[in-house]
Amino acid sequence: MPAFNEEATILESIDRVLAQSFVAELIVVNDASTDNTAGVLATLDDPRVRVMSHGVNQGKGAALRTGIQAATQDYVGIQDADLEYDPADLAKLLVPLETGRADVVYGSRFLTGDAHRVLYFWHSVGNKMLTLASNVFTNLNLTDMETCYKVFRREIIQDTPIQENRFGFEPEITIKMARKNVRIYEVGISYSGRGYAEGKKIGWKDGVSAARCLLKYSWKERGNGLQGQL
Repeated sequence: MPAFNEEATILESIDRVLAQSFVAELIVVNDASTDNTAGVLATLDDPRVRVMSHGVNQGKGAALRTGIQAATQDYVGIQDADLEYDPADLAKLLVPLETGRADVVYGSRFLTGDAHRVLYFWHSVGNKMLTLASNVFTNLNLTDMETCYKVFRREIIQDTPIQENRFGFEPEITIKMARKNVRIYEVGISYSGRGYAEGKKIGWKDGVSAARCLLKYSWKERGNGLQGQL
């Protein structure tokens, strides 16, 4: 769980994650928050929770890199510190992994009939364009490349170098999973997105950065078996 200035939501997010019976370990990475996120984390008293901290703010990708390498359980999932995603949905993502069908599972906000908060039209357009571009480069047929919810077999994600420090993690990891030719599944999930007044951080500049990352890693991985055939 990467966290930057999430004092208003992080405790409830953690409680929701720990309420899931399958959660054996939660690694929270405080990415040099300037609010009281560190103070909230200091109140936690659950043996399943490990708090790690960055001295300097580095971005979501860097926080994920720190947390992923510290993970010890069979499966590694990503959970943001806000309340946009419902941790109960993670149980659905685990099914293809536990039944031996998948190596990676994405939680799609579009491949579902579950409840969704109605928010920004242009965000949805940008998301779909980035997912389409990703599919062109990888030959996958994902519906939601930019989703936060991704669960991996630990040995696969820990063996994958993560270079992007910020929101470029999503396209980078998708291209690198396609390069590995692993079995990728999608499962529909619910979504309760935040508005900017509620603390949403991602904007159009992050979309431009994601497009740059798609081009960058598609080029870098072209000679490394990037096939996208599952």
